[in-house]
Amino acid sequence: MLSRRTILGSMAVVGVGLITSVVAFAHGGGPGRPAVMKRFVSAMIDDALAPANVTAEQRTQIYAARDRAFAAAEAHRQTRGGHMEEALALFEADTVDPGRVATFRAQREAEHRQVADAISQAITEVHDVLTPAQRKAVADWVRANRPNHGG
Repeated sequence: MLSRRTILGSMAVVGVGLITSVVAFAHGGGPGRPAVMKRFVSAMIDDALAPANVTAEQRTQIYAARDRAFAAAEAHRQTRGGHMEEALALFEADTVDPGRVATFRAQREAEHRQVADAISQAITEVHDVLTPAQRKAVADWVRANRPNHGG
């Protein structure tokens, strides 16, 4: 039986990979970049699942969780342009209205929470779909293939 620490550690490793991928997807870029990021993230997920020998049914459930996280990130990405105009209008005003700035910030934080909640839900769903041995195989793959960030 895996300890609570091992389970949480594995979830954290998978979660960091998923969060990083979805955030990169959400920040998009030029035309076509979101589609490229979606293909890249999907390929990484497939690579991570390969050593876990997931079933077709598990893969379908994992893809559904991934697609819900992508949808939340895409919804966020679609609204960014309007937010920049609103932020610039706040900045260009003769005086800064602290109430409007606080409202703007609260709205952006709520949007980010929605994306984070969708990612957290996807991580939970993927965790629940995989067996302990499969989760270990995925976590081991992530450990072996993540970029070294100096740690």
